[in-house]
Amino acid sequence: MEELHLEISMIERYGENLTQKNYITDPAICRDNEIKQCILTLLTPEKSALLVGKPGIGKTAIVEGLAYRIQKNLVPDALKGWEIIKINITSLLGSVNTDGQTENRIDLLVKELNQRDKTILFIDETHVLVNKNTSQNGGIDFANMLKAGLDRGSIKMIGATTTEEYETYILRDRAFLRRFQKIEVLETDKKSTVKILMGTLPKLEKQIGVSLAYSEFIKERIMTFIVEMTDEYKRVYEIASRYPDICLTILSNAFTYALYENEKNVKIKHIYQAICNAKNIYEDVKKKEIERFKIEFHDLIIEENVNLEERG
Repeated sequence: MEELHLEISMIERYGENLTQKNYITDPAICRDNEIKQCILTLLTPEKSALLVGKPGIGKTAIVEGLAYRIQKNLVPDALKGWEIIKINITSLLGSVNTDGQTENRIDLLVKELNQRDKTILFIDETHVLVNKNTSQNGGIDFANMLKAGLDRGSIKMIGATTTEEYETYILRDRAFLRRFQKIEVLETDKKSTVKILMGTLPKLEKQIGVSLAYSEFIKERIMTFIVEMTDEYKRVYEIASRYPDICLTILSNAFTYALYENEKNVKIKHIYQAICNAKNIYEDVKKKEIERFKIEFHDLIIEENVNLEERG
C-alpha cells in the first residue's frame, strides 16, 4: 500500500500535462476537422469526446494537436487556458493511504477533477474502463466511478479506442456511451500522409539529432515513395499498421541508420536501407519496390555513389 499525504495531487503524480509539452511542430497535421469536432463536443454541456479508429492512424496525435492549439491560443475563447491531462489506466490501479483512510486512486482522481476548473482528462484505450475482466484494470469498474462526474459535466474527457474494441466493449455499456460523442477518425489519404511526413521531419531531426539534407522537392519525392510503397494492399495484414504510422516507422528507421553510422545527414542510402529492411510490407511487394526505388532515385544513387549491396 502506498503512503500519501492528502494534499498530494493525483494529476501531478500520475498525469502528463499535454498542454505544457514542448511541441517542435504541429502534432496533428491534416486533422483540423477532427480537432474541430473535439472542440465542439467539449463545449457541449455534459458531453465528452471519444475518438474511434483503426490502429496507427494518429488518434493520440489529434489530442496532442488540440493541446498544441490551446497552448498557442488557437481555440475559441471558451477553451483558452484549459489543460489536457493524459493518464494511463495502469497508473490508477491500487489504493493510497491518506491520514489513516484507504481510498482507490481513481476515487481520488475523480474528487480532484471535480474540484479543478478547465481540466480535460485524456485516457487512451478507453475500452479498458468498461472491461472489468482484464488485468489492465484489476477488476475495478472505472467507468461507473467516472459516470457521475461526466453526467454533471464536472469532468470533461477525451477517450480513444480502436474500432474493434469500441464495438466489442464500449457499445455494451450504453450508460457510459451516452456521455460521449463518437468522433470517427479515418485513415489519412496518400496526399495528406505526405504532408504529415513533411511536417514531422523537423520533429524527427530534433529528436534523433540528424537532418534530411535535401531540397524540399527531393524530400517530397522521398515521402511520396514511402507512402506509395505502403498503401493498403501492400501491408502485412497481421501488423495492422496504417497511414501515417506505417510510413513514420520507415522514415524513423532511416534516421536511425544515419545515427548508427555517425552521419550528421540522412542520405539516400539510409532511406534505401530502411526500405530494404521494412517489416511491414509483403516480401514480394518489397522486392518490386526496391527495384522501383533504384529507378526513381537513380540520379541520387549515382551522385552519392551508393553501394546497393549494403542493406544494413
